[in-house]
Parts: sequence; structure tokens; C-alpha cells
Amino acid sequence: MDSRYLQDKEELKEAGVDEERRNFLTAGLVGGAVAAGTLMAGAAHAQQIAQAPTPVWWPHPKWGKDDQAGASNYMTPAKTLDTVKLIKDGKVYRIGRVYESAMPKFGERAFTLRIPGGPTGGSFGANKLIYNDEYLSTEIGQTGTQFDGLAHIGIQMGKDGDKNEMRYYNGVTEQEMGSAYGMKKLGIEQVKPFFTRGHLFDLKAHKGAMMEAGQEITVADLRACLQKQNMQEADVKEGDAVFFNTGWGELWMKNNDKFNGGEPGIGMEVAKWCIDKGISLTGADTWATEVVPNPNKDLAFPVHAELITKNGIFNHENLDFTTLIADRKYQFAYIFSPAPIKGATGSNGGPIAVT
Repeated sequence: MDSRYLQDKEELKEAGVDEERRNFLTAGLVGGAVAAGTLMAGAAHAQQIAQAPTPVWWPHPKWGKDDQAGASNYMTPAKTLDTVKLIKDGKVYRIGRVYESAMPKFGERAFTLRIPGGPTGGSFGANKLIYNDEYLSTEIGQTGTQFDGLAHIGIQMGKDGDKNEMRYYNGVTEQEMGSAYGMKKLGIEQVKPFFTRGHLFDLKAHKGAMMEAGQEITVADLRACLQKQNMQEADVKEGDAVFFNTGWGELWMKNNDKFNGGEPGIGMEVAKWCIDKGISLTGADTWATEVVPNPNKDLAFPVHAELITKNGIFNHENLDFTTLIADRKYQFAYIFSPAPIKGATGSNGGPIAVT
């Protein structure tokens, strides 16, 4: 199994990318689903990967070949008790966005809500009860505030169309997982609820202004934020979640075109830092958490591939840290239970921070 390697560079550039997405990539708006090779030194361009073969990443060294829960395995009773120590004033912060049709959405994704009837049903009984239901048509785990599951991102390791060589977390293939009626493996129902320590890095405050599309967050930036926020790097423990406020979220519902057109975010250097720390989840006020476009234009979402596919580390996108930052709360209990929709690739929902 260790002899399997990714194909040559030109084949990688086309791996698993349909015509519409190829056009999107050509426009320079995204950077990709394949991370090939070893990390290069240098903060500004650490995510530019050497064009060396990449070995397989399964079975998972910590959780074994049959695991489908990824880094949510860090959620243990001991982790909960450790996290509770952060709660001092009992204040609850909503850190998710409101779901509505006008919100920024990636590509051709949709969010359409209808109330059938008016009211939907009734009246019933002598008390004349009536009720309303809603009908929602959307990519429920991939619009608005969205939590990426382990079936969301994979890497094509063989020829186009070979589902036996389209690999996801723990080596699961598209052939054994894929189904038109929900994923048969790695569905979001396999993910354990999160109750863990959250650490917020306010990059906007560190930089003095909103970061711009294509601007990479470095480990040096993180350490500067820690110092500014009177935090220690040792505070970030195994199983914790880390979040990045870039200021990009200020464009939400104000300039959706710019918001969707790229973003600041983390690169492979910070991804490696997260892996070394044993982080369970990353998140940001952006739609991908990682820098877009990637400085290496040949790559599409390499951080997604490195964290989700290869390491089982989850990603929470389009978060809102406004009230936390207003209260200067940079460490908190992060609480989120993904909607257990069997076979889904992600989750919507309302994450909270408790201080």
C-alpha cells in the first residue's frame, strides 16, 4: 500500500475537476484539492509543496483503519471537564450566521425556503389549531455557516473516473462510499459532538485592517496574536479548536461578489502547525478558512486536503466572531453538534461559544 503515489503534476492539475470548476480555477479564484509533497520552509510560501510523490495517509496512526470519526475522537469526558474550566461568566455567544437566500454562496449552490399553504395546515379540533411548516431546498451542509465532514474532500490518485482510486479520509474510496442517496461511509452522523476549548486569533487587529484575498496567515502571525491577546502557545492543547478572524466576514451581505471572489486565510505552514498541535477543528470568518487564491496556482484547496482528507481535522466556515471580539473574549468553550443526517457530507447549525 505504501507504494501508491500521486500521478505526475499535469495529471494532478486536472484531478477530479469538472469543466465548470476548471474554469473557476483558471480564473485564479481558488487553490485545490491536492496537496502533493513535503512542506517547503519559509512562512510566506510554506504552502508551496515540492513536486515529490506523496505516499498514502491511511490507516490513521491514532484511530485505526476503521475509524470514521476523525479528530472528533478527541471529544472525551476528560476533554469536556478540561473545557469547562474556561467558563467563568456563563455568557453564551452565537458564532454562526443567519441562513437566508441572499447570503454569499459558493458557485451555483442554492438556499431556497418556502412556507407551503398559508397556513400549511388546519384548522383542527374545537380549538381551531393551525400550523406552518417550511420546505427547504439547499446543499444543507455546504451553505452559510457550514461544517465540513470527512466525505466532503478527497484526492484523485489514479486516472480520471477511477472511483477505486478516489481516496478520502482513512483511505475510503469513492467506489465503496459513494451513493446518490447519501454516503455509505464517512457520513456526518459519524462525527461526535464538539465540546472543546476554542482559541480565537484576531488577525484583523494584528494587521490593523481587514486582510485581503490571497493574503496568507503565517505561524508568525499567530504568535503575534497570542502575545497581543495575552495568551500562550502552550494554551493550545490536543483536541482544541482554533479560529481565525480576518475581517473578511465584514463583507457578508454587503459585498457578496468580493466575499466570494477569494479570501485571506491559512496556508500549509499553519496547517502543519495545527497537525503538530493535534487540533480537532479549524474555523474562520471566511468561506474556506484557507488562503484563496493559493500562491501556488497549480493547487486547489491544499489545506482542505491536508487537514480533512489526510488527518481527519474538521473545518467550520463562515463564522461570525463580532461579539466575542467586542468583549475581548479569545478563549472559550466551543460547542457544536453536527446535524446527524445520515450520509451527509457536512452540516449546517448554530455553533456557540461560552465564556
